[in-house]
Amino acid sequence: MPSATSRSQHMRSNKYAGTCAECSSAVAIAAGRLIGRPGRWLTMCLSCSPTPPPRGDHPGWHVAPLASLDFETTGVDPLTDRVLSYALLDDRGRDVSGLVNPGVPIPAASAAVHGLTAEALADAPAPVHAIAEIVTWVQDLVDRGVGLVVFNAAYDLTMLRAEAERWGLAQPDWDRLLVVDPYVIDWGIERGGLGPRRLTDVAAYYGISLDNAHDAAADAFAAREIAHEIGRRHPDVAAGTLQDLMHRQGGWYADRAEDWNRYARTVGRSLDDPAGWPLKQVTEPVAGIA
Repeated sequence: MPSATSRSQHMRSNKYAGTCAECSSAVAIAAGRLIGRPGRWLTMCLSCSPTPPPRGDHPGWHVAPLASLDFETTGVDPLTDRVLSYALLDDRGRDVSGLVNPGVPIPAASAAVHGLTAEALADAPAPVHAIAEIVTWVQDLVDRGVGLVVFNAAYDLTMLRAEAERWGLAQPDWDRLLVVDPYVIDWGIERGGLGPRRLTDVAAYYGISLDNAHDAAADAFAAREIAHEIGRRHPDVAAGTLQDLMHRQGGWYADRAEDWNRYARTVGRSLDDPAGWPLKQVTEPVAGIA
């Protein structure tokens, strides 16, 4: 479990000195917070930085136990990169984590982020065994109707689907999986107005401790805590069933993709698929076994 940390520690600080957009006070470099979105960034002093609404005692999907999943991987492409470590946090407290020897090179840039090197994983199980365990675990959640928290689900779940295909394993029943994605829900609430919203940023905003970021178990724990906090603090989001939430998340993801694409077209960046949640659309065969 992550240990205590100050709430502002992981918030994205301002790279340049400026003036607070709210109170007009001077803000020194790294002494405030950056909010907004590409091309429309604003500097805020810490006193004026946005905070989440208070908790409520309303009903909703957030009061039920939730499971959580996280991967550390060889890179950022869910179709070609590989799982290196995983954490499966069960709704019943039966947590499982493990390492995977991917059988492919691990880029130095990736190892620098999570610390997982070829040497560290030399004696870890082969992917087929780990992926089979993960797929079975996910299918059990499907069968029991338990919500699965995954921060940026379009990445992790697409990677799991690709790994299962790569190793000839049966896929979970994706159509019945109930996903809770704090990354997408946060965008649906804030509409991209609070600046960069990586896991560390959203955790800090909701007061969730995350000292050991890029450890699969720590990240999965933080993501689940964020999901519960979002539900406690946003009764309109908490209302309804997990099936209702699935529909709303699909719409929020599409809105986020279109918002990004408007900016991306102006600077020549790659576009996001508005229909790519909770699984990205596949147009090419998955990269095979090395």
